[in-house]
Amino acid sequence: MPRRSVSPMSMRPAAHPIADSPSPEDELAFERMLGDTATRIASIGSDEVEAEIVAAMGRLIEFLGFHRSTLFTYELDSGRFEVVLSVAVPGADPLPPGYSSPLAWYIRQLASGRPVILQRIADDLPPEATAEREYCARTGLRSNLTVPLEARDGVRYCLAIGAFRDTRRLPDALVGRLRLVGDLFVLALQRARSDQRLHAAMAELGALKDRLQAENVYLRAAVRPRAAADALVSQSPAFRTAIDEMRKVAPTRATVLLLGETGTGKELMAGAIHELGPRADRPLIKVNCAALPATLIEAELFGREKGAYTGALSRQVGRFELADGGTIFLDEVGDLPLELQPKLLRVLQDGELERVGGAKTIRVDVRVIAATNRDLGQAVRDGGFREDLFYRLNVFPIRLPPLRERVADIPMLVWRFAREFADTMGRPVERIPEETVAALARYRWPGNVRELRNAIERAMILATDSTLRIALPEAPDVRVPAATATTLLESERRLIQAALAQCGWRIRGESGAAARLGLKPSTLESRMRKLGISRPS
Repeated sequence: MPRRSVSPMSMRPAAHPIADSPSPEDELAFERMLGDTATRIASIGSDEVEAEIVAAMGRLIEFLGFHRSTLFTYELDSGRFEVVLSVAVPGADPLPPGYSSPLAWYIRQLASGRPVILQRIADDLPPEATAEREYCARTGLRSNLTVPLEARDGVRYCLAIGAFRDTRRLPDALVGRLRLVGDLFVLALQRARSDQRLHAAMAELGALKDRLQAENVYLRAAVRPRAAADALVSQSPAFRTAIDEMRKVAPTRATVLLLGETGTGKELMAGAIHELGPRADRPLIKVNCAALPATLIEAELFGREKGAYTGALSRQVGRFELADGGTIFLDEVGDLPLELQPKLLRVLQDGELERVGGAKTIRVDVRVIAATNRDLGQAVRDGGFREDLFYRLNVFPIRLPPLRERVADIPMLVWRFAREFADTMGRPVERIPEETVAALARYRWPGNVRELRNAIERAMILATDSTLRIALPEAPDVRVPAATATTLLESERRLIQAALAQCGWRIRGESGAAARLGLKPSTLESRMRKLGISRPS
């Protein structure tokens, strides 16, 4: 609960304090004030309770003719008190919020359950109360009445009223009144604190529910095998080096950058790093930066608030929030739009992000594994990738060799994939001709392990007996048909349309039309807009 000190300008001590000799009318007025205060406090929200207590403390000292009232807590072991709320009339200073001072004798009296009644401080303080005498001399306190209140939730509260300009009589009846008022204040504070804790817990529970729902949706859509580390076996020295590096970095929190051509097993390697690391019990969230549209990738990575843009009908938890406590795998990170790279850099540096359309800073603890088939160093030199982000990602690079550099692994991979498809298709494989394996070893495999796996799957589908015969893949025809148009613009239009058609209208990425045409994706998109090229419905 925030602490507050107030010096209300309207509060003036009575000329003849009713605390000295209360009349029946004064008694009735006090009871009415106490009832009004209780009614006000009971009818307001928890966020208004503190302000109402401050106002009631001001009415109390005005009614009783004192100069300051303070609600505080204390600790017996340290002999210190700490101010929660303090109110004073003009000419007297309220104690600042959180003010603390060691007053051992004073605290011992309160801890015994007895009120501290000091009508004339100079005469009533005992000789051993040295610190109390110094405090009163420094502050000008002349009279003080402090009553200990009932401890709640293990916290000891007290309510004090003091006079500075002159002394006051402090009859026993005033002790009872002050205790009634103080108990009312403490009950209200405890209720407000309980409400605030409940609201905070409910908000945290709601956020956790949203996160779990989003995480479940993601995991249902992207279930991953749990044996990635076991699948990484090789007889190739180059790939065994990569596996050794993976096993060394996996138990750490370091950011890993996986480098290699498409189809070399970067995703499998990322799964193995996560499974062998300290966050294996948390999810591995995968993001393909090249597959997401540039207009949506920010919301996918960092989340969005409801109404952040047209069509944002609900709040969306981003992939970084889903990966909190776990690992995020940023595949094709080299295709991340330049305008989003500073936001990714902030997450890597500070662990902080904001959802699209939101102003609240969200802290996440995420291990990052990135992968790319691009030369990021060249991309930095070309201005397509931030240099500072490159160095943040390039903490522990691991290069995965292409399949043509690990020819010794081809027979092993062929049999592994053959058995995998045999189990799923119910077609046993007993023999693979040696000449077939030799032909596979001579092939260059531009699509690497992924292409090999696809070739074996196709062979399994076409197989008619237990002998697996595998035809080598045909090299893709990447030639663009010659243009027959008579203008340069028409030739350019046809060239771009042909490249887009061959790439399935994918612009970005290694197999995108921009790469085939030797253009930056943004340049190709600009030319498409100028030429009026759009994807056919």
